[in-house]
Amino acid sequence: MRAIELADVGRAYGERVALSGVTLAVEEGETLAVFGANGAGKTTLLRILASLLRPHRGEARVLGHVLPKEGWAVRGKVGFLGHDPLLYRDLTARENLEFHARLHKVPFARIDELLEAVGLARRADDPVHTFSRGMIQRTAVARAVLHAPELLLLDEPLAGLDPGAAALVEPLISGGTRVVISHDPTFRGDLTLGLRDGRVAFCERDVTTDDVRALYA
Repeated sequence: MRAIELADVGRAYGERVALSGVTLAVEEGETLAVFGANGAGKTTLLRILASLLRPHRGEARVLGHVLPKEGWAVRGKVGFLGHDPLLYRDLTARENLEFHARLHKVPFARIDELLEAVGLARRADDPVHTFSRGMIQRTAVARAVLHAPELLLLDEPLAGLDPGAAALVEPLISGGTRVVISHDPTFRGDLTLGLRDGRVAFCERDVTTDDVRALYA
């Protein structure tokens, strides 16, 4: 089954076109890698797929559900990691995860498992506002995968992480169906989308590092 199907999807903010004419299909178990300079439309695309933004044109289907009409059915099946970690800074790491566990009806035992996996078991009961950027990112990753989502939507998931922290996080976000925004030209997905000024520069399964670097020239 196709996990994502987009046909001529577009979105504007007032008169500014943020995304235009995006057409693609991602099969279950595949990774879509998304590249583009700042302002190219990457985050807008991710938020549309997460049903956080309505497309203004075209058709979008995620995990068999039509967006935005069936967005309610998509949200519980998607793990979203954007630039905003979606954490309450005055709550502890554990309290943040407990809040999301209640939303998704996830057993609290899963929380301890994930805090250990991301190396935060010893800081689990400290407020998030005392955390470094990398620790916040690790907590946000734990939040995104807490409910074992069918689709992961990840905006630079390793941002702010040192090599040791990245090694902890990568097993949690590898495998399965994913959309990953990256600025690393060596990163590869099964399908690679390049955006320039909101429009598709390429959408192919065989893309070179030079193709990706050209987006930033």
